[in-house]
Amino acid sequence: MTHVSLRSSRTISPGTPYLPANSRQSTREIPPVPARPRRLSVGKGLSYGWVFGPLVLLAVWSLGSALDWIDPRILPAPWVAVTTGARLAAEGRLLPNIAVSAGRVGSGLAVGILAGLLLALFSGLTRLGGYLIDGVVQIKRAVPIYALIPFFTLWFGIGEGMKIAVIAVATFYPVYLQTHNALRTIDLRYVELAESLRLSYRDFLRHIVLPGVLPGFLMGLRFSVMTAWLSVIIVEQTNATRGIGYMVTLAVSYAQTDVMLVGLVLYAALGVVSDTLIRLLQRGLLSWQRTLAA
Repeated sequence: MTHVSLRSSRTISPGTPYLPANSRQSTREIPPVPARPRRLSVGKGLSYGWVFGPLVLLAVWSLGSALDWIDPRILPAPWVAVTTGARLAAEGRLLPNIAVSAGRVGSGLAVGILAGLLLALFSGLTRLGGYLIDGVVQIKRAVPIYALIPFFTLWFGIGEGMKIAVIAVATFYPVYLQTHNALRTIDLRYVELAESLRLSYRDFLRHIVLPGVLPGFLMGLRFSVMTAWLSVIIVEQTNATRGIGYMVTLAVSYAQTDVMLVGLVLYAALGVVSDTLIRLLQRGLLSWQRTLAA
């Protein structure tokens, strides 16, 4: 009878995986499991998370007014804006002024956006346009638009033409600059690809230029909308007899801080609503983009 001796050079404790003694594999040769990659993006945000900051500011303002930490002669309480706004609306003084200001903003925006887009395309897609237009626009950037109001008053008078012209010029620059920059930063490889595929100029504009310029144009549109509301505040304080700015200027003369607060809240609300609409448009038109904010 042959006796088989079972020997082991090491003691195996319970729970330890068994490896044969003649196996060349060791635990040190097993590649480590890669660690989970660190997430660097900001993650998916809330749909209305942007209102958190304004709500905190409103809560602090309300608390300070309720505890008499804020002098109502300097800054009235938030609920004063609501009651005063309701009173002005009942007197027929609020809605007509809002309509006049919105009409001026809309007219100035239409002219400024159309001019900015067309001139940006002409300047960005042709050498002649770049030589004729871009230099003048870059020089004008150093001149504040409000410094031109006296000249606009001489050229267009003190009527609606002057006010719309100031808003149009102020809203022209964001659209032009953002659109022109987007055109000039289109990847040259796409242009070379279009040339290799022998695309027509119309297809080149549709498939290369339009997707490349749309993000910049929409960003310029957002800036232009906010600039329009800032500009209408200035022009309505110059020889105006209607509008939110005129209502605020008249309230300053009589130290009516409640009416001044209503005007401030109106400008903020109209600006936020306008910007939100543009952001929704931007989200719909640029749904194909995958960005950090998305």
